[in-house]
Amino acid sequence: MEQAKYNEMSEKLNSLIEDGRLSGKRILLFGHCNATEELADLLMSRGFTVEAILDNNASKHGMSYKDIPVIFPAEFVDGQTDDSIVFIVTRFYEAMNRQLRELGFDGDVIKLVDYNTYADYSLSDETVNRMKTRVHHGEELTGCLNDMYDHPFKVFCPFNALGDIYIMMSYWESYASKRGIKKPVFCVLGKVLSGIIRMFGDYSVEVYPQRDLDSMIQYAIYSQDETSFIAHQDRPYVVDLHKALSFKRITLEEMYCCGVFGLPRDTVPSVPAYGLKEYDGNIEIPKGKSVVFSPYAKSVTAIDEQIWEDAVLHYSNLGYKCFTNVVGDEKPINGSEPLDVPLAEMVSVLEKAGCFIGIRSGLCDVIRSAKCKKIALYPDYNYSDTKWKAIDIYSIEGFDNIALEAGDTWETIKAKIQ
Repeated sequence: MEQAKYNEMSEKLNSLIEDGRLSGKRILLFGHCNATEELADLLMSRGFTVEAILDNNASKHGMSYKDIPVIFPAEFVDGQTDDSIVFIVTRFYEAMNRQLRELGFDGDVIKLVDYNTYADYSLSDETVNRMKTRVHHGEELTGCLNDMYDHPFKVFCPFNALGDIYIMMSYWESYASKRGIKKPVFCVLGKVLSGIIRMFGDYSVEVYPQRDLDSMIQYAIYSQDETSFIAHQDRPYVVDLHKALSFKRITLEEMYCCGVFGLPRDTVPSVPAYGLKEYDGNIEIPKGKSVVFSPYAKSVTAIDEQIWEDAVLHYSNLGYKCFTNVVGDEKPINGSEPLDVPLAEMVSVLEKAGCFIGIRSGLCDVIRSAKCKKIALYPDYNYSDTKWKAIDIYSIEGFDNIALEAGDTWETIKAKIQ
């Protein structure tokens, strides 16, 4: 979970605790994901008990997280009492809240993280005034950007997601050529994302905090500015592809290629040819006899630590040197060494190492072009509230894409690898 979102979740939770809203309540969480697990940890650290995690995924039924059972929403509603409260920290609050109401739950359903500030359709004076204020703020910021770059074509990237930025950039050149866009300015949420964009060319990039970027996007939508483009597949920015997903599988690449950019399905994506760098660190990486593991992801449920430790032991016994890709305070897998290198050097690192094994995350997109053995592990969860599994939407050409199932061990996963 991104630090800014974690802070938002923590602040809102603290406010509810101070107001006494949780006193005497049965606490439940909806949607088993990494963010939900972090919320469970936060609640337990404050002395609260989480009764259950609600999830529609049948394969998760009967699982648990730190003794918190995963159950179907209907099981909870059937036995609900007036003292229940449900917290949601996923992007799909509207759909989850609607499901609970349709099942007959009339208690508190609280959103602790606001991923989509545009999904407020109230016509109350408070909402209208807040939106007006944001539009005016966005107009001022956009004016400054126009002055700085002499009215450029502005590309807004709303979320802090490595994979989305990488895929977006891989189709940008084709889109820009189609529209005759010469010198765009990309507006992003962090320096890491600006680095991904500059892997594809000498582009101008400006970094903004979430509030400012949301305001600029709100102004672009309100003013119908034809010199602005919102480069994201999620609602409400481009088209409502989510409806089509109820009956048709559409991969993330197709969402960007066809849905966001309107390009033919057979458009060949670009690969980074500008900002990749050779690894110049002082850690010895035996060529062709090393494995880089990547067990961490911001928005995906974690894979059992024992699986990673058994994988490290397996490769160590075969004579490989094992590393764990870490950022900040992340810990290496037992038996491996930490490896913290800039994203621009990761392709070079992996081509030297020879093998990459990681949970499916944005890093997998960044290292697509690496000439080495690449294995992506997909935890068993559904994309949004659709019937499609993560592997159906996020699979990557050139990888061994491995779908995990309940009860999998390193031995059963190893058998699936080609």
